[in-house]
Amino acid sequence: MSTYEAAKIEASGQEFYQLLQQMATALVDGETDTIAVMANLSALLFDHLEQINWVGFYRMMQGELVLGPFQGKPACVRIALGKGVCGTAVERKETQIVKDVFAFPGHIACDPASRSELVIPILVGEQVVGVLDLDSAITARFTEEDAQGLAPIAALVSSSYLVV
Repeated sequence: MSTYEAAKIEASGQEFYQLLQQMATALVDGETDTIAVMANLSALLFDHLEQINWVGFYRMMQGELVLGPFQGKPACVRIALGKGVCGTAVERKETQIVKDVFAFPGHIACDPASRSELVIPILVGEQVVGVLDLDSAITARFTEEDAQGLAPIAALVSSSYLVV
């Protein structure tokens, strides 16, 4: 296993995300338990990303999203496909960047303090096995740069997945 060091990242933009990806990779290197990987990645992201009030994972289980490891206030446990930002990301197999969640049709308000959201689908082959979900109390907090920087970190989860 690689060595993980919990130092704060003194960088911004692409350099920040490259360093965060290195930390994430070192943190989960060689781990085969998906829940452990999700737990450590959600803690890492919650610790290093600014203006985030919730970060975590939902797992696809029997045709719906089920809450996985997260950091933040208690959350919705189950989300149907096509419902809310997470269910939409799964249905479309596309990252969703929502500047104002209250303008998103069908938004599910687990935490009324959340104003913007970023959801990245996690795929194993062509199958969506879960999502990485991030919320912020700041409107328009998430950018395409955030989505691109976090996508490789979300993809680390897929390497621990055993699709049956």
